[in-house]
Amino acid sequence: MAYKKRYDGRGFNDTRPIEATAGVIKNADGSAHFKIGKTEAYAAVYGPRSLHPRFMQDPKKGVLRCFYGMMPFSGAGDRVRPGPNRRSKELCLVIQKALMPVLDLSAYPNAVVDLFIDFPQTDAGTRCAAICAASIALADAGFPMRDMVTAVSLGKVEDKMVIDLDYQEEAHEDGDVADIPLAMVPSTGEITLLQADGFFTADDLKGGLADIQPVVEEIAEQMRAAVRARYEG
Repeated sequence: MAYKKRYDGRGFNDTRPIEATAGVIKNADGSAHFKIGKTEAYAAVYGPRSLHPRFMQDPKKGVLRCFYGMMPFSGAGDRVRPGPNRRSKELCLVIQKALMPVLDLSAYPNAVVDLFIDFPQTDAGTRCAAICAASIALADAGFPMRDMVTAVSLGKVEDKMVIDLDYQEEAHEDGDVADIPLAMVPSTGEITLLQADGFFTADDLKGGLADIQPVVEEIAEQMRAAVRARYEG
């Protein structure tokens, strides 16, 4: 079957509306709000501070520790059970691994930087929104970073490659759907996260990566602008 028109009327290479703000949580060392469509993430950074127990310390650099949570009625489906679970632990590891290639914590041996990410509402694309919010928050906290990490989903709905799937597209029942969360360093094109759920061809992925590069750069500029506005205002 052919997927001729997206549910919300966007073009196949268009994202949902994006909002990005730095410095939204007063008592955090760095913080951010990132919203894409109806998916909304808050990120707060605390540290560096001493890491305990000591066996978890790294004498060469600081450790980034991630906490991920969704509010009970934030999703489009059933009520989310509060507290950590298997999925949140997996996402914490995914977010941490996506950010570490740009983050330099060598000045903070034996220390920990805690990153908290919470969602008051979601409509697909949560791990990508989490990475964008976290990247802004870490920059807001003043940690050395060689670039932002920008994330957005790539996908295939029936016969069409699309960017930034929403919940309706993820739940599309009239044909096959593939969802590919992707994180990238905009200045180099380095991919720090690529996961896939569904079926697509190598050509699908190659074409999708070419289409997503300018989108990543546009999102990255909005993220940088959020950090600049925080200190220029």
